[in-house]
Amino acid sequence: MNQEESQWLDKLVGRDLLDKMLCSFSKSTGLKAIFVDNKGNALISTEHAIKDCRFCEIIKSDSLGAKKCQRSYARACTEAAKYGEPYIFRCHAGLIMWAAPILLVQHVGAIVCGQVLMWEPEDYFLEEIEEMVKGIDVDVAAVKWSAAQLEVLSIDRVQAAADLLFVLANQIMQSGTTVLEQRRQITAQQARLAEEIQARKSAEVAIRTIKSRALSIISLDKEHELKTLVRNGENTAAQQLLETLLVDIIESNSENIDTAKTRVMELVFIISRAAVDGGAELSATLQLNVVFYQELLEIMTSDELCLWSINMLETFMNQLEGNKNQKNIQAIQKAAEYIRQNYRNKLTIDDIAQEVYLSPCYVSRIFKQSLGCTLMEYLTQVRVEEAKTMLKNPRYNVMQAAEESGFEDAGYFTRVFKKLEGITPSSFKQNAL
Repeated sequence: MNQEESQWLDKLVGRDLLDKMLCSFSKSTGLKAIFVDNKGNALISTEHAIKDCRFCEIIKSDSLGAKKCQRSYARACTEAAKYGEPYIFRCHAGLIMWAAPILLVQHVGAIVCGQVLMWEPEDYFLEEIEEMVKGIDVDVAAVKWSAAQLEVLSIDRVQAAADLLFVLANQIMQSGTTVLEQRRQITAQQARLAEEIQARKSAEVAIRTIKSRALSIISLDKEHELKTLVRNGENTAAQQLLETLLVDIIESNSENIDTAKTRVMELVFIISRAAVDGGAELSATLQLNVVFYQELLEIMTSDELCLWSINMLETFMNQLEGNKNQKNIQAIQKAAEYIRQNYRNKLTIDDIAQEVYLSPCYVSRIFKQSLGCTLMEYLTQVRVEEAKTMLKNPRYNVMQAAEESGFEDAGYFTRVFKKLEGITPSSFKQNAL
């Protein structure tokens, strides 16, 4: 196995992480697990945690036996990848093993585990073992003796171990996919930023000089605009403006990443304050600022800084949106309750908006989006429902029901009632009595 064949592991998953995961599996199950490529080469082995059984040690002590083991691993890797699920098989020497496929981009591998039996070894099995190891320069008697010492697992335990290995393989593939996606994002953003920087470099020196003198003023204007966009929840526009500001920062501090990080931290505070103004929870926002400050200290390149900044903005926007939705629900509930308690009074949209501490335009919009009717339509519905209750009572006539339910004009009450109920208040009262 050459270095190139194993480098993809470090790039997509991380050899240390994979070794830790395999060791944890082996120590918890007592079964040795190895990571192989589609040629049967062992890329990661838990030899330092769980040794080969004595049977396998004897077989692999011969070069031909070791090659046959490698071919068994290669076949298992291919079959597991073909079906996309755990593959249980007998190795060339007769032991039960299983493989879970690992598929990452163009790379194919598998986690192989086992070295067990699924039945108590009998004479015919030991004779079969003797036949299977012919041609391998080993002590056959020692092989047969070690085979008789192997652990015997039930079908259920083998299947459970294979399923657990498959879960581990899926976790590894997910980890590799996440790394690929992050690199794709960095590459895409790098391309956008490079295009912007290249466009700026093509400008005349005189224009760049004039622009640099006004940069501080322009930057303040952009920061103020960014704060407004964040506060209003305009995610896409805020991200576009942040990318423009990042270009300014990287271009002005191309030789000093620490200065660039300081400028970005200033943007973090601006964005967090805007998020709080837009409705985000203050305590949660302050906690995020602490976390972001610690993360920012670990960043070493401008590419990482740009991607991190976009993710930081998205985190704040998500917090603002989630909190805003919750507050909207509470405001709608409070507005509806206020209407139900005060329907007899002369209510206006301004009265309701003042009660829930929102602008009339905003509370009208979220009420319509949530309940499908306007504030005044909801008020009318409440009044009509109250009027219907009174009309069912012989003590109230139509005029009294209209007045008690908040309608100042009996004619208007009759028109509204018929529109909503399909009949006049008088007909409704006659049918109810």
